[in-house]
Amino acid sequence: MESIQSIKQRFEIIGNDVKLNRALEKSIQVAPTDISVLVTGESGVGKEAIPKIIHSLSHRKHAKYIAVNCGAIPEGTIDSELFGHEKGAFTGATQTRNGYFEVADGGTIFLDEVGELPLTTQVRLLRVLENGEFLKVGSSQTQKTDVRIVAATNVNMFEAIKKEKFREDLYYRLSTVEINIPPLRDRKEDIHLLFRKFASDFGQKYKMPTIRLDEAAIQLLLRYRWPGNIRQLRNIAEQVSVLEERRSITAPALNSYLPAPGDTNLPAVVGGQKSDADFGTEREILYKVLFDMKGDLNDLKKLTMELLKNNDTEKVQEENETLIQKIYGTNGESRSTEEEEQMEVLHLPEPKAEQPIYTPTVDDKYHFAEEIEEEETLSLQEKEVELIKKSLDRNRGKRKAAAAELGISERTLYRKIKQYDL
Repeated sequence: MESIQSIKQRFEIIGNDVKLNRALEKSIQVAPTDISVLVTGESGVGKEAIPKIIHSLSHRKHAKYIAVNCGAIPEGTIDSELFGHEKGAFTGATQTRNGYFEVADGGTIFLDEVGELPLTTQVRLLRVLENGEFLKVGSSQTQKTDVRIVAATNVNMFEAIKKEKFREDLYYRLSTVEINIPPLRDRKEDIHLLFRKFASDFGQKYKMPTIRLDEAAIQLLLRYRWPGNIRQLRNIAEQVSVLEERRSITAPALNSYLPAPGDTNLPAVVGGQKSDADFGTEREILYKVLFDMKGDLNDLKKLTMELLKNNDTEKVQEENETLIQKIYGTNGESRSTEEEEQMEVLHLPEPKAEQPIYTPTVDDKYHFAEEIEEEETLSLQEKEVELIKKSLDRNRGKRKAAAAELGISERTLYRKIKQYDL
């Protein structure tokens, strides 16, 4: 059995952290067996090194090793990638294709970001783990494969199971042995070692002297939380190596390359799903607008009845000045911008601009009542025909203007004209 130190040298693993050494020790111990392994840890901690170690120390080391990034394959094609497909199984399947499980027969498959697998694919994977059987897409013939599976994930699997995004039975089949890689912030003694290694590599790569940190810069390096772990540390080392003219790096110079906590240049999420609170707020606004409009209509009915009963226009206007301004606006002005926006939200037709305020008289009262009685006797179809005729006459036969006045589309108006033979 190889020692931890020889494994570090062979796979260029730097660090002496106790948790890191324990993870490597478990990898060495589990390698000769065929049991499945789940590697856990945050993004950027170097989980991809563990399956390589396990494969190289196993009896499968002369067979194929295939690494698959499950999160990078579209959901519609991942079954075909993993298990293959028959000719004509779907649009574009012009020939039979062997999947990774068939190609890697006798070897090892590393499933990175296994938590991103669709539920349908999880069912297929569970069958492979249980009895080594799988079906190609579009085939009814069961095939056998002898593959060792090592999976990795950076998500909380118990949370994913709770949210029904990952099958519980598949999790327990994958995690026969679980190996956790600690985050960089928990490996304080390894941070400067890693930075020096990266700085030396980039110095050779870009043919320039290797950068070195002063004591204050080293302390800053150790205090930083490194949310991106080793991947982020490597990127920072490369930036400083290329951009800094001085080879001795001070704390202020290093600090200019470290993002502040919570600061990110990643794109903002646009068009995400609205929360229930957002929908609730919109509903409340709409309800308020509707109730306000209902109140305005009731006030308008009340004002009209007072005018019909009293026939004292000036008195009614004085007593209801506030109400008249609320409904009609000051000096016959149109609605405010806020009210216009509310009307747009509700998709209601705009009122006619600059219409004179109609003030009914006592003589009109009986005429108004007669019209109401006549309208009540009309059928809905007769009323519709009458309105269309009036609108066409008023707009001199211009159908577009008539449709706009009626609040319907031109296409609907054309259909109505043909239907009623107008």
